[in-house]
Amino acid sequence: MPDPDLNLLVALDALLGEVSVVGAARRLGLSASAMSRTLARLREATGDPLLVRAGRQMVLTPHAEALRQRARDAAHEARNLLRPSTAEPDFSTLQRTFTIRANDGFVEAFGASVIAAATARAPNVRISFTPKTEKTPAHLREGSADLEIGVLSEMGPEIRIQALFRDRFIGVVRRGHPLEAEREITAAQYVAFGHVVASRRGRSSGPVDVALAALGLERKVVAVVPGFPAALAVARASDLIALVPASFLLGQRDVQSESQEPVASASVFTFDLPVTTEKITVSQMWHPRVDADPVHRWLRQLVLDVCRRKAPS
Repeated sequence: MPDPDLNLLVALDALLGEVSVVGAARRLGLSASAMSRTLARLREATGDPLLVRAGRQMVLTPHAEALRQRARDAAHEARNLLRPSTAEPDFSTLQRTFTIRANDGFVEAFGASVIAAATARAPNVRISFTPKTEKTPAHLREGSADLEIGVLSEMGPEIRIQALFRDRFIGVVRRGHPLEAEREITAAQYVAFGHVVASRRGRSSGPVDVALAALGLERKVVAVVPGFPAALAVARASDLIALVPASFLLGQRDVQSESQEPVASASVFTFDLPVTTEKITVSQMWHPRVDADPVHRWLRQLVLDVCRRKAPS
């Protein structure tokens, strides 16, 4: 054939994505020797080594780095072109793993419902929640994540965005804390106790501190922890006040709130903040390459339905 073997495109995407002959072979279900022969053909076709050894590892050449995203997009588009066109996918036989990047709070509040809704329609799918160690569009662009869920940040102009629900921050203390006896917690009472703050980046201040400063008040931050589950655990075992999104407590089974009937096993008490802060919008984000994929559209609608059904008003 005068034209190149287009099967090489899938192999190129796997090799550049894995940066490993063994990893690419595993992804495509081939032997390492077969993948090595395919790499030799790719080197001949592109006129570039593509992968070279650096110590015990393989690294990409500059030309391979330049091809990496183009190869991924081209391979994905080729698969879509050759995929049977059906108005409605057969969810009863669908076998697919969906990777969703989300923080612990979202998983605790909505994860079980998302999994239940997905497997009820498509029993052979798998939902893989992965942590968001940083806010970056790279995982969506590379195809290593299907969805990213969180508060909108700088994700790039091409990333698609859909609002899921509006959230707000509330205060949390242990049961038996002096604040539990107060009918209405004032700003002065709020700053009279120490605070535990959740921040992946180690930041100790936020919008609530700006609002308190306008009243001439300042809270004392005693501890900073990496996430809301840790903040809640600290608040449960001390007199410190935690600040968490209202949606996070949907995943807790032992919470008593001012607006809820007491629960016998409740270990924490929640209250509205004594200052006004802006609500936050939690969104889902995805790459445009999967925008028209009917299965991906189904996943996005499923997540939206679950969030709007369960999210606090």
